[in-house]
Amino acid sequence: MTHTPYLTTLSPAADSDVLRRAFSCFPSGVVAVCARIGDELVGMAASAFTTVSLEPPLVSLCVQNTSTTWPRLRGVSEVGVSVFAGDQSALCRQLAGPAHLRFAAIEPLHTEAGAVFVPGAAASLSCSLYNEIPAGDHTLVLLRINQLDADPAVEPLVFHASGFRTLVSRAAVDAPSGP
Repeated sequence: MTHTPYLTTLSPAADSDVLRRAFSCFPSGVVAVCARIGDELVGMAASAFTTVSLEPPLVSLCVQNTSTTWPRLRGVSEVGVSVFAGDQSALCRQLAGPAHLRFAAIEPLHTEAGAVFVPGAAASLSCSLYNEIPAGDHTLVLLRINQLDADPAVEPLVFHASGFRTLVSRAAVDAPSGP
């Protein structure tokens, strides 16, 4: 009979530094979530974005419970979700910064219903709130996709190891170099 070795390097999940380090091992999508409320552009960046379902078409993001932006966006009929392109890390930081500077020097796109999008994004999803689920110090927000536009040729921005990264095609990594 063979014995499976024990993993002895596990740390308690209550150690927030260790937990952050573990979470940083997994890349996540980075998006802007924006809408026009009256004459004001309201938006934020979110780095815990993922696809959920094809039927109905759902995506999710996680919002800190301390957010002052999400409570404003939650009540609109449509929000725009822009999947940042690989070259938009500065724009992502801007949308994560002070609210009054988030749209400085940006000419966003929008729908008649008020969804707002970042130009040049890899994908643009016009969404409505489907559900919110309390999840510790965050809220898991499920959004139903109503309309969309996407360009798979545009490399997305991802958040990994506490920083922004772009993806590299496996074919490009494995390709022989030189003659």
